[in-house]
Amino acid sequence: MKNIVLVHGGFVDGSGWEGVYRVLKQDGYDVSIVQNPTISLDGDVAATKRVLAGQDGPAILVGHSYGGAVITQAGNDSKVAGLVYITAFAPDKGESVASLIKNPPPGAPVPPILPSQDGYLLLDKAKFAASFAGDVEPEKAAFMADSQVPWGVEAPSGTISEPAWKSKPSWYLIATDDKMIPPDAQRFMSKRAGSTVVEAKGSHAIYVSQPRAVAALIEQAAKSLKTAAA
Repeated sequence: MKNIVLVHGGFVDGSGWEGVYRVLKQDGYDVSIVQNPTISLDGDVAATKRVLAGQDGPAILVGHSYGGAVITQAGNDSKVAGLVYITAFAPDKGESVASLIKNPPPGAPVPPILPSQDGYLLLDKAKFAASFAGDVEPEKAAFMADSQVPWGVEAPSGTISEPAWKSKPSWYLIATDDKMIPPDAQRFMSKRAGSTVVEAKGSHAIYVSQPRAVAALIEQAAKSLKTAAA
């Protein structure tokens, strides 16, 4: 189980995975990073499946944030052996990211998403670090805020037709200081999916700030799947 495919979320691109990529490569894994356009869920699923098609065997599909919705749909691909959610959405059939965030519980942090422009969403740059990247070094967090990828409004509205976590094993890293997806929401989704869960103190951008913790869960999934296949 050496093939790992990493899928990013909204407002960012695949370069945020660099730290995780380096750890996994050093440990002998073959790693691919999907540059999904984040314009529509269907488009991002298609982009992910193109990368899966290039794998020389079974792969573990990893998603961060909105990327969790992408892998929930794309994970039905026959190449996918397991799913790893990194502080991510794990929607059920008929759900979307938009429906999951529609009614936040009282007191839950509300992501600083600005009103859409030309059908695209951005986060308030002044609030980006505090909400998205609280434990990322300030210079890097500022760069992430200034290099945001506009998120198409159709993407979070895309609904899941069949969640892959119902038929494939999954793992989930809950970031306990997440200000974008409330930790309790993460606990609900991971429990519903029957995921193997690890909790870590970190922000929504834990995949940037703590690449070793993220890579450790991915490698745990790989070893578990290898043992199961033996």
